[in-house]
Amino acid sequence: MPSPTSPRARHLAAIAGAALVAASCAPAGPPFRTFSGEAMATRWEIVLPERADAAAAAARGFARLEELDLLLSEWKPSSPLSAINRAAGVEPVAVPEELYRLLERALELGRRTDGAFDVSWAALWGLWDFRAAAPELPDPGTLAARARLVDYRAVRLDAARRTVFLPRAGMKLGLGGIGKGYALDAVAAMLEADGFGDFLIVGGGQVVARGTRAGRPWRVGLRDPRGGRGEYFARVPLGDASLSTTADNESFFEIDGVRFHHVLDPRTGWPSRGLRSASVLHADATLADALSTAVMVLGRERGLALARELGAEVATVDAAGVLEASAGLAARWQLLRLPRRGPGPP
Repeated sequence: MPSPTSPRARHLAAIAGAALVAASCAPAGPPFRTFSGEAMATRWEIVLPERADAAAAAARGFARLEELDLLLSEWKPSSPLSAINRAAGVEPVAVPEELYRLLERALELGRRTDGAFDVSWAALWGLWDFRAAAPELPDPGTLAARARLVDYRAVRLDAARRTVFLPRAGMKLGLGGIGKGYALDAVAAMLEADGFGDFLIVGGGQVVARGTRAGRPWRVGLRDPRGGRGEYFARVPLGDASLSTTADNESFFEIDGVRFHHVLDPRTGWPSRGLRSASVLHADATLADALSTAVMVLGRERGLALARELGAEVATVDAAGVLEASAGLAARWQLLRLPRRGPGPP
């Protein structure tokens, strides 16, 4: 699960480490306009066809992102999610329906991924500092004790009262591994309701696309996790789908040649091992977001099997730089080159 840093540091990490980039060419046809802004500690772009109401629609989209930030953030003390965390081991907390439904979905994905995706990962807060000038490993005993508090199965939901209860003091919920995907779905639904059939939304390491750009598919580049900022190993045509990438190059430090990164295995509290990046393609941006994290934790073989089970396409780059993709994604993309095999630039 993504480890916490300050909101500003997380924003900078999202910009510097984003594994996806919109790479559409500029064919003849109606012009498009890109609207940019910050929300949920991430830089967002909304690309819309040039219409008289485009600016207003984009503004409503950014307002929706801000609304979701206030609802879903584990960092804002006033959010209902923070209220749940403060009441851990004390009492259930009544929450808004939208948050309740998303937590239901997150716990179901915890079950489907056998805990590789676990919204209770946030009990590990503060143990890892990937931005420290002199990074250190957390105390193993402390880490093990906190990891015992991570268990999606222990979270109690009461549908009749619409309450959430964390039964053990020290338990916490964090939606960083699913919230941006949910936000992409929410803003996409707004734009569709406004009559937009062709658009692209980019948020951190994930995009959602609808329709085409002047008759041609949107194209998204997959970044080499050991390449420079502009190095992409594939381009994926995208329409009516979402593509999410989780990678070990967004926030990390190295000690004795070993990379410790922000994608934590919720079952152990230690950074995941075996993969450098995992990219998931699915019509559901919420699922794609959570699944790209789960695949990073599960590794290549179990990750690919899970993706097939959930109807998703997936590509992984393992610790040696070996690329593997599901048949559907491999048939779809334009492979530019193979990822770097060596350590590459930091």
